[in-house]
Amino acid sequence: MDESIDKSIYFSSISARDAFEQERSLAEHDLPKSIIESLKRARDSYADRPALSFQLTGDPNCSAVTWHWSEVVEKSLQFAGLLRRLGITSTDKVAYLLPNTPETVISFLGGMAQGVVVPINPLLEPEQIAHLLTQTGAAVLVTLKPLPKVDIAQRAAAAAARAPLLSTIIEVDLANYLSGVKRLAVRLLRPRVAYPNRVNRVDFEAALTADNDNNESGASDTGADNRCVACFHTGGTTGSPKLVQHFEEGVLFNGWLGASLLFSESSVALCPLPLFHVFGCHAVIMGALCAGAHVVLPSPAGFRGEGVLDHFWHLVERWQATFVIAVPTAMSAMLRRPVDADVSSVQLLLSGSAPLPVALYERFQQETGIEVVEGYGMTEATALVCANPIGGEKKVGSIGIPMPHVQVEVRQATTAGWRRCETDEIGEICARGPGVRTDQLYLNRSTPADAAFEDGFLRTGDLGRQDADGYLWITGRSKDLIIRGGHNIDPSTIEEAFACHPDVALVAAVAQPDAYAGEVPCVYISLNPDAVADTEALRQFAEQRIAEPAAVPKRVAIIDELPLTVIGKISKLALRRQAIQETLDIALRQAGLPQRIATVCDDEQLGLVALVTPHVEQDVPAIDRVLGAYPIPWR
Repeated sequence: MDESIDKSIYFSSISARDAFEQERSLAEHDLPKSIIESLKRARDSYADRPALSFQLTGDPNCSAVTWHWSEVVEKSLQFAGLLRRLGITSTDKVAYLLPNTPETVISFLGGMAQGVVVPINPLLEPEQIAHLLTQTGAAVLVTLKPLPKVDIAQRAAAAAARAPLLSTIIEVDLANYLSGVKRLAVRLLRPRVAYPNRVNRVDFEAALTADNDNNESGASDTGADNRCVACFHTGGTTGSPKLVQHFEEGVLFNGWLGASLLFSESSVALCPLPLFHVFGCHAVIMGALCAGAHVVLPSPAGFRGEGVLDHFWHLVERWQATFVIAVPTAMSAMLRRPVDADVSSVQLLLSGSAPLPVALYERFQQETGIEVVEGYGMTEATALVCANPIGGEKKVGSIGIPMPHVQVEVRQATTAGWRRCETDEIGEICARGPGVRTDQLYLNRSTPADAAFEDGFLRTGDLGRQDADGYLWITGRSKDLIIRGGHNIDPSTIEEAFACHPDVALVAAVAQPDAYAGEVPCVYISLNPDAVADTEALRQFAEQRIAEPAAVPKRVAIIDELPLTVIGKISKLALRRQAIQETLDIALRQAGLPQRIATVCDDEQLGLVALVTPHVEQDVPAIDRVLGAYPIPWR
């Protein structure tokens, strides 16, 4: 493809996407056949181009390191060689529990090149980490060497004690990125962490350079056809998250999409997204690998890193970023800081992982002048499914149009079976493409009957519609997942924590709308007779049993009776409506407006809609300023 062409023209409209698809088949685009081949191509084509830049804090004056693609490829192949010396084969699992560092990228790429990489959220509790290690049978874990005030190594050690198959810990030392007195102080103050005696500890940097055997043939020569190269866990807060298998075809397809539609070798992507998530790994890292683009990691903790949000616009200016990767919660936080730097280099902000409120979308574009493109994907589809056109017509509030070579249908169950929905008719969004493998969706478990169709379409669990122009709109979720700032939360883990309290009779966790995070957990409880616990006591009790801070509910409400369906199940839809009404009423009251939410009703096209009364025409702008910040339509 001609690098001088503006690649956005290939995805600027449905007709442009269709023309791009029809120009040649996916096979004719000469995608690499393996991770090893994609690494070799990057080395041969982009050796002297910057690949990764990293700084320890968000201070725009912080010292930084930059690795070129020749270094990234060499280290990835060396890491694959290290894994081979440890006995890892093409089907063995290699886990990493790391923040965002260059070594994380090497573990991701090299792990896929030799075995099956398993990225794990470093904020999980040891029990959840151990569960993932045990379920995958991982013998190798890459994690941090102990550091003062950072407890990732302690979590890894506690998990290792519960994962009997784990035999090797490869340790990344962030002190290597310090100099002088600071490096010495960190090493002197390094806490002691005790791993089980069976675990061999290896230094990442020393092990990479200990042997020049990087044997580039590696796993690509094992004869495996489109083998599994990664397992990403869903949710992250449930006691038994599902592990989704990702195959080479889907991973390389996502990299090809990024290289074909977004990135070029002159692109600079500022990426504070976590590298245990498919958005950061497949859409950004693989896209950069295939295009020779430059990825900047502004801190190990991403957006949560020291100074990242406070100095975000100066980081853009420092790196002359052309692409910014974000989630709606981060975009909202960015706007609380003045745009006090030159951000003219930015061509696009890519938003994903959670619904983007219309008011936030409009305000962000107005205050920054940056084009925002909202995308939609999921772990079960390997990543990308839809996005709003780049440089073309965007329908704010929609998830856009299907990516090239991805098919999306809205289907509805009838007494005669499933059928495809008509225009604007609500059904379940279903997707099929190179990233979807419905036959081998999950590790160690068969694909549930309600997860996929025989024709290869994946049931996303999201309810939506497709309008006359082909744009997709999400109107609700058939699943009960709560998406807090792009993080999937299984409500059952919250409910189980509260249900352990002797005073609790029934409990239900639902999504409550939030102007910052999109959704936050809200819990409704009915108590047993003679119960004495109040909401604060219940919250403290449950918080000790919930694995991750993101799952701790924003609000706990005690009500006399939880609403039930006609067959005796708790009606979460009724509670969801109640949570919406109560939250929006509070927002109106705090803004000093007299209007209130009369009810929350179902709309055939929009899903749940808040009805505001009394309605006074001249008050509409004021109401919209308040309610427009929430991902709930109103009228």
